[in-house]
Amino acid sequence: MIAPCLIVFGSLILAFLGSIHLYYTFFSDKFSSRNPETDALMKNSSPILTKRTTIWKAWVGFNASHSLGAIFIGLANIILSIESFELYQKSVSLWILNLASIGFYLFLAKKYWFRIPFFGVLATAACFFMACLLIIMQ
Repeated sequence: MIAPCLIVFGSLILAFLGSIHLYYTFFSDKFSSRNPETDALMKNSSPILTKRTTIWKAWVGFNASHSLGAIFIGLANIILSIESFELYQKSVSLWILNLASIGFYLFLAKKYWFRIPFFGVLATAACFFMACLLIIMQ
């Protein structure tokens, strides 16, 4: 029963990171620029794609949807692991989807983010990978 615990633990890390990110997006200035002029430019500039939004609104929306993705992946894996662990043992597609998603988050964290999310996603990836190995070895 170590594999389900690893999935739950890794998923809790991911959901926690997504929740903190969502909180920071809407209820803090953590994602604001240190330069107030940059924020002003973002709030008054539209992307080439459309004039119906601003760079700032897109920035907030991207951060919020990114947060929701991490929360969803984390919570979905917790629910599946607790309620239907047999699905994890049988579904190669689910493992590929999970490992690919976490692998992409790991790539993003290394390339674009900073240490705390990188190590959090790395811990999640390690938990998922170890759980996968344990399931394969059964």
